Amino acid sequence: MIFIDVREPFEYKTGHVKGALNISPDKLLAGLPSELADIPKDTKLVLYCRSGARSNASMPYFQRLGFTNLENGVNKDMVTRKYL
Repeated sequence: MIFIDVREPFEYKTGHVKGALNISPDKLLAGLPSELADIPKDTKLVLYCRSGARSNASMPYFQRLGFTNLENGVNKDMVTRKYL
């Protein structure tokens, strides 16, 4: 399982889930982020942002990149409570 923070880098720096990758929308729109190049497409990716809106909107882009096991974790507090 990989946690992905889809907020902007300045937001990520204010606090994030331990070990989460920061893949902002502009990085995602540019194509397959290098951080995900070697990740199997069926790996569970838990996306989150501040409110769940950006993570939800990002899911189709991850699907277009071939990822099949996606979850909207909503925000860092909810991800932390559920998984850590």
